[in-house]
Amino acid sequence: MHSLQSSIESLKGSTQEILSSEENLSILGIFLDALNAGTIRAATTDESGHWTVHQWVKEGILMLFKIGSLQDMSIGSMPFFDKHSIPLKSLTVNDNIRVVPGGSSIRTGAYIAPGVICMPPMYINIGAFVDAGTMVDSHALVGTCAQIGKNVHISAASQIGGVLEPAGARPVIIEDNVMIGGNCGVYEGVLIRNRAVLGTGVILNASTHVYDLVNGEIIKPASGQPLEIPANAVVVPGTRAIQSAFGRENGLSISTPLIIKYRDEKTDAKTALEEALR
Repeated sequence: MHSLQSSIESLKGSTQEILSSEENLSILGIFLDALNAGTIRAATTDESGHWTVHQWVKEGILMLFKIGSLQDMSIGSMPFFDKHSIPLKSLTVNDNIRVVPGGSSIRTGAYIAPGVICMPPMYINIGAFVDAGTMVDSHALVGTCAQIGKNVHISAASQIGGVLEPAGARPVIIEDNVMIGGNCGVYEGVLIRNRAVLGTGVILNASTHVYDLVNGEIIKPASGQPLEIPANAVVVPGTRAIQSAFGRENGLSISTPLIIKYRDEKTDAKTALEEALR
């Protein structure tokens, strides 16, 4: 992959005309195939749990948008119009990915592992990596380059943000065995460690402060680092009072996620995945 990385990096800033040469289209085709196969990713982790972000992958995805021309991609009576370079991902029954009927879409350039379940309607965007045993539930979004681990449940109407719109440096990373409750939002490169649980309606972004009631500390991102939710943390929506004179006078408070506990047997029972569905 080092050769492919060098080729993509050498094309950064190129015009559409240059990118559309036969040689460069071949490079971008190899790049897209590697994204679909999961052999390249927007971020990778090592044995210590440290994540490395690969910006060149994001740059390659932007090039795929750049070379695209608007085409009619309508299916039957359903009209669709998008760039020809980023169509729907091609799947067959042999991929062992369940895409339940009802309006779901997966864009090419997303890696979807065998055993993933997609409930309608949901959407997975280019550059995303969704590992085995994960369920993406109804009305859920997995944004560009988001990294989703094994056996994750992204519940109904939750959103995992991307890196292209608005532009961001880091993808959102959800590690293995995480439970994302309904109507949650995880944005701006937030990292959620193994087996964490987000209760219904939790919103996390790069500037969010999370109050750990168990350890009596405030979790906030260090300079240049993402907000990181600890392994096994159980996070729920909360509020904290605004301490300015105006805030106190008007009894105002602001939404604040709270870690109320760390996973135990009771939590495991409540968040257990139903193996029969898989």
